[in-house]
This record gives sequence, C-alpha cells and structure tokens, in this order.
Amino acid sequence: MTETLTASLQRVFGFDHFRSGQAAALESLEAGQDTLAILPTGAGKTLIYQLYGYRHPGCVLIVSPLLSLMNDQVDRMRMNGFKRAAAINSLTPFGERLHILNHLNALEFLFLSPEMLSQPQMLDRLHQVNISLLVIDEAHCIVQWGPDFRPEYLLLGAIREKLNRPLTLMLTATAGQQTRQEIAKQLRSTPRVVTESVNRPNIFLDVENVADEATKQARLLDLVTHLPRPGVIYFSSKQQASDTALWLQQTAGVQAAAYHAGLDAEDRFKIQQQFMADQLDVICATSAFGMGIDKDNVRFVIHYHLPADLESYAQEIGRAGRDGQSSVAVLLYAPGDEQLPLALGQSNRPEPDTIHRYYAHPTSFAADDPQIHLLAFYRNHGISQAAVERLFAGRERERNHALSQMVAYAKSTTCLREKWLQAFDEEPPAHDEACCAPGNVPLDLAAHGLTRQANPITPTATVGWQERLVRLF
Repeated sequence: MTETLTASLQRVFGFDHFRSGQAAALESLEAGQDTLAILPTGAGKTLIYQLYGYRHPGCVLIVSPLLSLMNDQVDRMRMNGFKRAAAINSLTPFGERLHILNHLNALEFLFLSPEMLSQPQMLDRLHQVNISLLVIDEAHCIVQWGPDFRPEYLLLGAIREKLNRPLTLMLTATAGQQTRQEIAKQLRSTPRVVTESVNRPNIFLDVENVADEATKQARLLDLVTHLPRPGVIYFSSKQQASDTALWLQQTAGVQAAAYHAGLDAEDRFKIQQQFMADQLDVICATSAFGMGIDKDNVRFVIHYHLPADLESYAQEIGRAGRDGQSSVAVLLYAPGDEQLPLALGQSNRPEPDTIHRYYAHPTSFAADDPQIHLLAFYRNHGISQAAVERLFAGRERERNHALSQMVAYAKSTTCLREKWLQAFDEEPPAHDEACCAPGNVPLDLAAHGLTRQANPITPTATVGWQERLVRLF
C-alpha cells in the first residue's frame, strides 16, 4: 500500500497522531522485520496489528491467552468496522466453528488460543490461508505460563516454522532482558525490539506493612471506602476474591463483584461489561482479570496478596490511570506473605519422584491430574525424563529469583519506583513526594489527590464489620 501510515491511521481510526511506540512497531513490520513491541498497558498495542491488517491482504492470525479476551477483542473490532474478524475457542458453538473454518480465506483477523492452534487439524486448515501477520498477544505468557502451566506455548516456535515463518509481531506490556531473550528463543526469531518505559508517573506507588491478616483486612476496608473509584483488588485465591466482594457489599455498601477462572464464561463476561459501564465500583479479581481490559478511569489497584514477580505486578498496576489522571497502586504486605506465591508456583510442578514414577509407568497415572497432564505433554513430544527434571529445576530457580525481587520491593524502605524500574533495566526519575510511599512511610491520600470527592462510606453499624470479617475469612 502506498498510503502513508499516518494517512491510514486517519482513515481507519480518525486519529492524527500515533501513540508512543505504535509508529515504530508498524515501521518495523512494514520493513518485513519480526517485531517485539514492549509498550505500557493502555498504549494501544492492538491498533498496531489492526492497522497492519488493513494495509496488507491476507489474514492476521492472533494467538491470545484468554477466552474472554478473544471474544471481547472480536466484538470491539467489529464495532470499529473490522467485520471480518472471528475467534475459535472452546466456547465457539460447533455450527459457528464449522462456518468459520469453511470461510477462513474470507477472514482478515482470526483469534486462536495456543491449544487450539497446536491441533493438527487446525494447522492443516491454516496452510490454506495467506497469513499476512502472526501476532503473539501477551507474549510474556510464553515465559510465565509455558513451562509448567500451558506447555502449548512452547510449541509456538515449531508451529511458526510449519506455517512457513510468517512475519511475526510479539506484544507485551512488560519484559525484562531475560524475558525478551526467552520469547525470541521460543519463537525462533530475531525480532527488532520496540520498547517504551514501563514507568507510569501518574500512578503513586505504595507498600503498606501490616502485622497480620486481620490488620490487612481492616486496612483494605479503610482504603476501599476512602479511595476514589472504580478500582481493582487482586488476590491469589479465588475463594478469597469471592468472599471479599461479598464482604464489601454487605459491610460498606460497595458495588463489588468477583472475577476469576472459577466463574463460567457468561458470568465473567457480564461482570466485565458491568465494570466497563461503571455499574460496578470494585472488582475483586485473580490474575485472570485485566488482559485486554481497556478501561481508562481505574483509580486504584490494590494487591491483597503478594504477586509472584515484578513483571506480573507491573502488568496489573498498569490497569490504573490510563487516562493520565492520578491513581494509586497499593501492595498490602504481612510477614510471611511470600509463602503463598511460593506454594502456588510449586503446585503445578511435579516432584522428581513423581517424574521418575510417571516415566517408568505412564499408564498407571490418572490423565486428568494437572501434573500428569503436563508430564504426558512432554513425554508425548519426545522430551526425556532427564530433560524434564532439568527444565523444572531451572524453572524453580527462576521463580525463586523473581519472587525474591518482589519481596525486596515489598520490604524496601527507599524509593519504590527505583526498585521497580531497576528490574526492567531502566533508570528511575528523581524521587519526589508524588512518587511513592515505601512501607516505612505513611500513605497520605489527601496530599496526593487520592481521596473520594464525596464523604466516604461509613461501614454498616448494625453488625460490626469486625464480626463480618471474622465470619467471612
């Protein structure tokens, strides 16, 4: 296409200027260069492949991690005029799936999960399609989820070669040097890296050291009733996310809902839409919530549980303040909080004895066990017992190192932004009072413009909120 990128932007989206990083990524793709675009949450990463798809014939194939994310992106693309967009996943009715497969050549955009893409029948169909661009959305999932949760991510490099190495765009909001190298290695690519700072100056960073669980719950209630809304509270436990949403409704009259993988797809979609429409004040969520959620007025993100690494933390706090207005990211930390992410990291990782016994007698194990499913994947793809043991041992070292960085952030008594940005090899800006409040510095909400305009809600007096707290937790 001879039309300039800016002219295409104006024609398709009505914008006069690109956001930071968008033009550089598109220029790299236009030059035929695989591209890893590391752009902050809310930087408009989807526009890059949408505009490329408009400018080039063929189908843009997008590998996306979450079912709800895929369906939401298809709906939004159709609303924006990209009518020939579709997704195939486990929720797609058989008739609709058959229709899509029979009309692949008519599609401009197709969304698939790694698991769906790795199926031989799907690959056979895709060989008949002119793939103009392969997009790996949320590319950090290759590293975070591939080895011990969703191993199909580790097949993407081989799949890319089977598809004749189409031009590839890798998108993520956060990736340190090691993650960048691993993404490129797994995809068998040498991409040009387009990156913008992960720093979001309008997000005030706060760590609050609390003595115990009861103190943490009390502080959570205090924050939610005083902070401007809407907001997101992240948990590592589905049950605690649900319990807390109910508790906030009953105790403080907050319009809150839980969002996690334990809900069915219809409920998750409904809650997501209510939040987008400002019908909910607070989402109590696990990490399943947030990818691709483009809501610009989130005023706070609170982490009730300690994230497993700074990359996940950066992804999640980046959902605050996309409109550029003052927002806050609060991490509540109690002694010993690191034990939960440590245990969760080990839960999907088979012990050496389990690996040995499985490889010796694979048919004697239940296939529906997640750990056995993982081992069966590796064995079926010709990975030896010794190689699997080395992989999991290496993965455990990586997770422990990442968690130690997260704990160091939580315990820092100096500038939090400096500690955070160092993990991404960035030079921090000069520290000032609008930057952060480490654990040894009290959070002054009013001083940073982070209090509600209306009077804060008074917790229900009929039944003491401490009693409700004890009952629910």
